[in-house]
Amino acid sequence: MSPLNRRRLLAGSALAAAAAALPRTAWAAHPSALAAADGFASVDALGQNGTTGGAAGQAVTVTSGDALADYAGRKEPYVITVSGRLDVDDMITVVANKTIIGVGSTSGITGGGLQLGSTTRPGNNVIIRNLRFTGASDDSISVTNKAHHVWIDHCDLSDGYDGLLDVKRESDYVTVSWNHFHDHSKAALLGHSDSYTADRGKLRVTYHHNFFDRTDQRHPRVRFGEPVHVYNNYYRGNALYGVASTEDAGVLVENNYFENVAHPILSGYDKSGPGRVVERGNAYVGSGTPQTLGTVVEPRTYYAYAPDPASAVPGLVTAGAGVGRV
Repeated sequence: MSPLNRRRLLAGSALAAAAAALPRTAWAAHPSALAAADGFASVDALGQNGTTGGAAGQAVTVTSGDALADYAGRKEPYVITVSGRLDVDDMITVVANKTIIGVGSTSGITGGGLQLGSTTRPGNNVIIRNLRFTGASDDSISVTNKAHHVWIDHCDLSDGYDGLLDVKRESDYVTVSWNHFHDHSKAALLGHSDSYTADRGKLRVTYHHNFFDRTDQRHPRVRFGEPVHVYNNYYRGNALYGVASTEDAGVLVENNYFENVAHPILSGYDKSGPGRVVERGNAYVGSGTPQTLGTVVEPRTYYAYAPDPASAVPGLVTAGAGVGRV
């Protein structure tokens, strides 16, 4: 059995729950809405049994930013299919129990982004898949305000203003998988700031099979979170650095492929103090020497997984990451 199929089987319990709850209308609208999250998004914690998104709710299709904002902000669960490119002016707030999934390889959001949760309306149990994000006026995706159980999968993110995909402000149990990051500097921040110590003990995030394609930095840059699991990602031509663990974060960097990355792994960065980081099984091609420090809690404490060998990562990720492949 291939590692990919093993991962799908490991996520089977969440898939079964989603399938049992999902109405026929949602399945007919988008079969891949039944796919199951893995990594930290699959963990039973904080009163949530894995991440199922809007599986228990009605399926709707939206063709405008206003319609997306309407359904994403409703209190009921929804499977929201995005058809076409939606022009938005700002961040759309996504509240709990939503699946937002694009049609084909061109559907997505331009001009703005998605913010999961507000200070009064949590963005828990949310799935975002197969969407193309361009030209955001702030972050393309912001997981914030204690949002937990979030799965962001098979998206294409580029050319924004600030971060392409930031996770911060006590958010937890998140998986970022099979996404293509490109044509931008700041890819994936994890942790709000050096002074926001409330993030300590939170920010458990899995990053796997993402393509960090000539983005400059933050793949991710981590503060405080532990364990953060970074495995089977393809790093190509990242000008500043690959992964940075800072402010006593605990990061496992495993079976990734670094190609032409002068600083693949850092402990500490800029004015941020050092973080703990363990590396194993990575490939460094035309790349510098990784920095490591201390020990890190094993992700297998939380979930099972079967990583692909680093040598297979470029082929797997370039064939499978991004939109139009689910």
